[in-house]
Amino acid sequence: MSQFWSPIVHTLTPYVAGEQPKQGGLIKLNTNESPYGPSPLAIAAIKEASDDALRLYPDPTGLALRQAIAASHGLDAEEIFVGNGSDEVLAHTFQALLNHERDLLFPDITYSFYPTYCRLYGIGFRTVPLDDAMRVRIEDYGPDCGAIILPNPNAPTGIALPLADIEALVLAHPQKVVVIDEAYVDFGAESAVSLIRSCPNLLVVQTFSKSRGLAGLRVGFAMGQRHLIEALERVKDSFNSYPLDRLAQAGALASWQDQEWFTRHRDMLIASRERLSLSLQQLGFTILPSSANFVFARHTDRKGAELLQALRDRGVLVRRFGSERIEDFLRISIGTDEECDRLLDALHQILN
Repeated sequence: MSQFWSPIVHTLTPYVAGEQPKQGGLIKLNTNESPYGPSPLAIAAIKEASDDALRLYPDPTGLALRQAIAASHGLDAEEIFVGNGSDEVLAHTFQALLNHERDLLFPDITYSFYPTYCRLYGIGFRTVPLDDAMRVRIEDYGPDCGAIILPNPNAPTGIALPLADIEALVLAHPQKVVVIDEAYVDFGAESAVSLIRSCPNLLVVQTFSKSRGLAGLRVGFAMGQRHLIEALERVKDSFNSYPLDRLAQAGALASWQDQEWFTRHRDMLIASRERLSLSLQQLGFTILPSSANFVFARHTDRKGAELLQALRDRGVLVRRFGSERIEDFLRISIGTDEECDRLLDALHQILN
């Protein structure tokens, strides 16, 4: 601590990102990155954009990228907001749309950045417990709230709600903003984008980091009716008018346009997830039903902390969260089949 800190700094508990190791040779299944890398068209577009124009500021609105996203979803470009990763988009969302007199609601087991944003921006919040099967129950989200945010699929459980449940939740709170965080939606869940036209209180947030293999480029976006997007723009332009640089805009646009690459590698990952889930079950793990690019797994008679360290000792990184209800679960990102086999080999050694 320092005498020079502003008072709020003393109150913060910062988000802890997954380990990014400096040493090589590790199987990295701890941060839900794509194992396949980005579209070759994205890499080519980034290289092409690396020219003398870098001396100029980028388009502050990311218009070409917004137009491409909008066209894919039957929306207008003015209904799309882009930012420096979905984390920045979410940060602006918490400031612009989720800070009200009544508490913000979100699950008790969910993306751990949510309470961090609330403490940073002074937002009152209340967590809603998942049920015994680690599922969100929309009937638990009553009217006594200022707003609601849900990841779908949830993280770190990977469990998705059907679109009908999301629609029922949004319609049950017509005077409250409902944010659906769809970072993992491409791996098996139903997107709520189709509800935007009829639901003025719905904001949907997505990212290029997972299914499009661009975690290192930092591009995220939100979709909603114009009045919601305008609120995000007002906060953004009071903070940083140029959140996406020229290279990020070029790479993201090319990636979005390469639908063939996206579909092929998404399907490969889903197949690897199902294969890994079955193999883990055969080793004595309980696996929550995942619609994400990871599985949430707990062994019947081994502690999560023990398995986490034993895997790391064998060069395999996975992630564990210390919350009481999930302390024995491991969140395992889906890698290539070769990486998943390395994980399984290590677990065979540990368990035997």
